[in-house]
Order: sequence, then C-alpha cells, then structure tokens
Amino acid sequence: MSVKPKDAATIILMRNNRDPDSRGFEVLMVLRSSRSKFVPGLYVFPGGGLDEEDCLPEMENLCAGMDRKQALHMLDDISSPEKALGVWTAGIRETFEEVGLLMAYTKEGDVIPLDSEPLKERFLSHRRSLLDGKSDFYDIIRDEGLTLATDKLHYFSHWITPLLSPIRYDVRFFVAKAPSNQKALHDGIELTRHVWITPEKALERFHEQTFDMVLPTVITMEELAGYETIEDVIRSTEGKKVQSTLTKVVIDENEVLLEYAPDGRAFKVRPPSA
Repeated sequence: MSVKPKDAATIILMRNNRDPDSRGFEVLMVLRSSRSKFVPGLYVFPGGGLDEEDCLPEMENLCAGMDRKQALHMLDDISSPEKALGVWTAGIRETFEEVGLLMAYTKEGDVIPLDSEPLKERFLSHRRSLLDGKSDFYDIIRDEGLTLATDKLHYFSHWITPLLSPIRYDVRFFVAKAPSNQKALHDGIELTRHVWITPEKALERFHEQTFDMVLPTVITMEELAGYETIEDVIRSTEGKKVQSTLTKVVIDENEVLLEYAPDGRAFKVRPPSA
C-alpha cells in the first residue's frame, strides 16, 4: 500500500543574470543536507510541506491579490479552499525559513527591505524563532503589519512523488521574481548550501553528474531553459491549465531504480530516505 502524499509547495525564485557577459536569468537552488529524510544530498528549489497554520481561515486576511475562492479555482483537485490558499502561504513561509527571503509587503505597499537595519536583525531573529518552533508565521506577519505577496507567486507545475517512495509529496511549483532588496542565506540545518545558477548551467552540471537533482527539478529546468527572460516565464503561466504529473519509478533487472519523465525518458534515481 502506497503512502498518501503530503501537500507541499515550492517556489522557483528568479533574478537577472549577474554575469555582465551573459543574458537570461538565474534561479535559486538549495542543497539538502546528507542527513535529510527526504532527497538527501540533492539540489532542489526552496519549499516544503503544508502546516496546519498555513491553512488557518484568518490567513486569508494577510494575503494580497489571492483569496480562498481564487486559490481553489486554480487548484481544483485539492480538498478545501483553506488548504488551497495554504499552498501559497506555505510556499512563502518555507522560503523564509529555508533561505531567509520573505515575499511580503509593508503597509506602504513595498516589498519588505530585509537588507536594511534594523529589519535585517529583527527578521533574522524571527526566522530563528520559527525554525526553533518558538513562534508562528501568522503571528509574525500580523504583528509586523505585513501582507503576504501571494500575488507575486505564479502557478507553474504540479508534481506528485512516485508510488514506490517511502516519503511522498504532492507539490505545487510556483515561479516568482526574487526580491531585489533581500539576500538569500540557507538555514544551515536542512540545507547546507545555496547557489544562483542559470537553468542551462544546472542542466549541464547535472549531465556531468556534478549537480544532482530529482526528476521534477530536471524537467522544470529544461522548461525554464526555453525562456529568455523572467517576464517570459511569468507570462507563460497566464491562463495555463496545470496538469498533475505522477512520476513513475520501476526497478530494472539490475536492481537500479529508474524514474520516468512524462516523455518516456528514464533517469537513474536515489530513493528518498525513510
């Protein structure tokens, strides 16, 4: 009997290429600790599973440009409107916890500038408190007078962990432009490294076996590599009907796990830890 997948969200954060001799854009990747229970030692996008707090009805009051009804319309295969909106809020919360980037607006309507004092130190403290389980994300956002920038997250794809996996997630992928007034910093717990990298370079290093990624990440990178600008990526989500993809894993005669892409290509994979 297969494990029921847990709802989850991941955000593909993009910024313009910092190399003056190159065009295009970079995406933020994080390296999961070798001690992680899920996909240890692999590069992924920031994200994680939904918490009960993400789905609180009152969370809707802290979201900009997105409500439960709209979220449920976009995620019509999820169990409740609260959980639908929770996918957006979980993506923002997990990104803050994992890499310190907070997609949120101040009362003035600007993305919060976490590269300035004293906000930098205050929100580092908030982040540590969240990671230690000493505070709630909802309370931090409410008490700081912020609004979550759910309108900046654009629904891109939907992947479900294979049936054979001992740990499974039902993951919604979003794309967003990274805040220019904030700096990424991995948590040093679940994540041991972060890197900004172009989709083309990530794929090149993956095929050289120096940049391990799971299949949904590889396929996503291939899709992103087809766009020239961040704006092109975001425009591609307009009116997009996102279909879920349940990846398929089989064991060949040599006891090697093979994961199959939607187009039939097979990739050798390392199963998640139990």
